[in-house]
Amino acid sequence: MKIRKKQYGDCNMVGEHIERLRKEKGIRQKDFIEKIQLAGYDMNPSSYSKLEGQLKVATDKELFAIAKVLNVTIDELFR
Repeated sequence: MKIRKKQYGDCNMVGEHIERLRKEKGIRQKDFIEKIQLAGYDMNPSSYSKLEGQLKVATDKELFAIAKVLNVTIDELFR
């Protein structure tokens, strides 16, 4: 897994936690985005990368899809 090169932004509270959970499960970002898309949410790699980097606001739909794919509660995305 790659190490983050840039510091996190301040547009959301969950990006860092989502990245940690994804990496703990051994899922590459590209594969994770594909799973989100297969779950029915249209997300592109650039948008997802910005969400993880806390450079964009996370929508309720995105959080729902991400929690579903990670098999965690939405609350866990905030820990």
